[in-house]
Amino acid sequence: MKLKPEDLLSLEDYDLHRDSIKKELINHKKNRTVNVGDNIVLIFEDFMTIKYQVQEMLRIEKIFNKKEIQEEIDAYNPLIPDGTNFKATMLIMYPDVEVRREMLLKLHDIENQMWLTSGNKKIIAHADEDLDRSTDKKTSAVHFLRFQLGQDDIAEFISSSKVKIGVNHTAYDKEVVLDDDVKKSLQDDLKTN
Repeated sequence: MKLKPEDLLSLEDYDLHRDSIKKELINHKKNRTVNVGDNIVLIFEDFMTIKYQVQEMLRIEKIFNKKEIQEEIDAYNPLIPDGTNFKATMLIMYPDVEVRREMLLKLHDIENQMWLTSGNKKIIAHADEDLDRSTDKKTSAVHFLRFQLGQDDIAEFISSSKVKIGVNHTAYDKEVVLDDDVKKSLQDDLKTN
């Protein structure tokens, strides 16, 4: 399902309901957030998370004309899964600024080494398809990932009792088993609309 202008609230209506919408989104994201070790967080995007991001952008930028609203929708729609993939925002988080700067150098190319598996096959994420966020020496603290699944991968994901997400990088080699609630939430992304 892709976002359309009629899915959005007017700036006034959004402002009126913003607190309850934000509370609902925070609750929704609990089952869409995966910590891979202590320093990488994946937030799996879907229609609801992207709709919220667009509403926030319209609010912040005070955008209310149809052409600019459509431009925002067009920019964010590629981040909504299409029934054959998962899309995630990847955050590399180190609270100390100096440590973060050093680690972003050490973690160069980590975004291309994220994977998901529900069996024997590792599905490697496609990173930053919209624009390159890394340089030839360091990675960025934020990346956008797409895990593309074939029909067999989808069937395996749904039937598997153990789904793992991880990364194999010389400076950061971690994996985690998805909680059942996260797996169930991600299964919704595999339903075509």
